[in-house]
Amino acid sequence: MPSFKTAFIAFRRAPLLSALSITTIAFSLFAFGLFGLVALNIRNALEKVEERVEIRAFIAEGTPLEDIAAAADEIKKYPEVSRVDIVTQEQALARAKTELGEFSDVFEGAFLPASLDVKLKDGHRDPTTVKRVADEVRARPFVDDIRFGEEWITQLYRLRNIAGVAGAALGLAFAAVAVIIIGATIRMAVLARSREISIMRLVGATDGFIRRPFLIEGAIKGVLGGLLALLLTYLAMRMLQQYLHFETAFFDDRLASIGILFGAMMGLLGSAVSVGRHLRKV
Repeated sequence: MPSFKTAFIAFRRAPLLSALSITTIAFSLFAFGLFGLVALNIRNALEKVEERVEIRAFIAEGTPLEDIAAAADEIKKYPEVSRVDIVTQEQALARAKTELGEFSDVFEGAFLPASLDVKLKDGHRDPTTVKRVADEVRARPFVDDIRFGEEWITQLYRLRNIAGVAGAALGLAFAAVAVIIIGATIRMAVLARSREISIMRLVGATDGFIRRPFLIEGAIKGVLGGLLALLLTYLAMRMLQQYLHFETAFFDDRLASIGILFGAMMGLLGSAVSVGRHLRKV
């Protein structure tokens, strides 16, 4: 297509300006990508902590095992529940010795109560749902006490909401700054070809015909900048892993593709704004 040919000719005519545009896009998206990587790992960390949310119902001593098993079967049928484990007094003692090994000599005899450990499904671990299920389990006559860490679950859910809102706000701010910077660099390319645009207008070229190569050029620069930003983000992550000695998650194929597409859209948008302004002045 002529528009694609014109866009590639523009790359060859001004390689330094094209490289500057791609580099600017890359570093703008690199900053955005670093923030996205931090947000992704925070979300993953919160999800791992959230997976540990459970309700522990302590059983009164002397309760027949068949009554406990029948209650466990009923609780398993709750739509919010994924699993119910019966923990006997002996198992509770063994678990306490394992989790608190330095105090193992303190635990003697079967003084720890049996319990029902209720695991909740993903999407049903918010404070309201956990409390509701806990109240239903507590209503059983042989349940002496119940624990589910109400305070830390509330704090965890609040932290997750704050992280989501802050992530969206800062992400939009980074995106806006990136679009402004990209628009400025592409505007330099448009100004460098202002005489060419004026001649094209004189010979009767439509605005759409003039604009199309710039839009294609902006999209290509956005894709190349996105690929470079993705590479820089990956290298930064690897350096961070080696320096801090802990594993971090990287963008999967879907998120990486979205990032590259986002770069193309920003390049396209920056070109559209810059060319549109220039055409209004010609």
